[in-house]
Amino acid sequence: MSQLSITAKRAGWRFASSLPALFGVLVFTFLLMRVLPGDPAVFFASGPTAGKEEIETIRKQMGLDKPVPEQLLRYLGDIGTGNLGRSLTTGQPVLSDLKSRLPASLELTFSALLIALVTAVPLGVAAALRQGSGIDHIVRFICALGVCVPTFVSGLLLIYAFYYLLGFAPDPTGRVDIFTSPPPLVTGFLLIDFALAGDWEGWRAAASQLVLPAFTMALFVVAPLARITRAAMLASLGSDFVRTARSLGLSRRKVIVTYALRNALLPVLTIAGIVFSTMLGANVLVEKVFSWPGVASYALDALLSSDYAPVQGFVLLMASIFVLVNLTVDVLYGIADPRVSVE
Repeated sequence: MSQLSITAKRAGWRFASSLPALFGVLVFTFLLMRVLPGDPAVFFASGPTAGKEEIETIRKQMGLDKPVPEQLLRYLGDIGTGNLGRSLTTGQPVLSDLKSRLPASLELTFSALLIALVTAVPLGVAAALRQGSGIDHIVRFICALGVCVPTFVSGLLLIYAFYYLLGFAPDPTGRVDIFTSPPPLVTGFLLIDFALAGDWEGWRAAASQLVLPAFTMALFVVAPLARITRAAMLASLGSDFVRTARSLGLSRRKVIVTYALRNALLPVLTIAGIVFSTMLGANVLVEKVFSWPGVASYALDALLSSDYAPVQGFVLLMASIFVLVNLTVDVLYGIADPRVSVE
């Protein structure tokens, strides 16, 4: 059996095994939203002073007058047809809201992950190559600092330093400033759409808006990535194949890059997939601090309004992305390490 077929079979098995988990997430989220305190019908009926008839009308519109098991069956049926419901907060279908906001969250998360990888991998390698030295202690201190400082605190500090004090950063409100016209919608990623339109001035404006929130999110994940890189690099440097390569008289650069680092990146790849999924769902604080119009802030606003459909759609979206990311990591892991077999 070829390596490609083995990898495809592994991915198919992983996807099939994740379907029960997705179903469990759907049911759990649905039931959780029903046991939360507060009546969304009262909220959307102009508050507690609304009349009973108005509240009952809204309850019927939301389907809350039905028994919970019937509501669940109707919800699962709607999910099967691609209908995630309608947000009472925005008045738009949840699917449309998620489609319009997801590119903003993905662009922010991809940029932050790229910054984190470019920073964490060299730091982890440098710490492993000089174990116990000053560089190692500095890297470990940076990792500890990144874990201890919450994202909203680091975001506010970056805004205070680079926007308020130094004036280097633009106004941290949204993806582009009010003086920049958005590009024609192609992908929803502003950097890509501005580049496709040839508007490099707009591209620079969008990139400058992206820098602070991306660095804020990157600080959140540099620590785990640097730690796993350091640990994997230390294990790789102490392995038999590295000692054999050194005994053969290979150059230090070739031993480190070709043999040690290449094998050390395999666990980093796995952790990067997990970190990406975590970032996408946990960047709500960053989106709120920088007024970033992403799916996380959209779900939080809906949760505060007791708007069921957007929250349920957001959780389903995050669970689906988590499954897709895990499948992608499995495929890449199988390509990077042919020894991986189908479980």
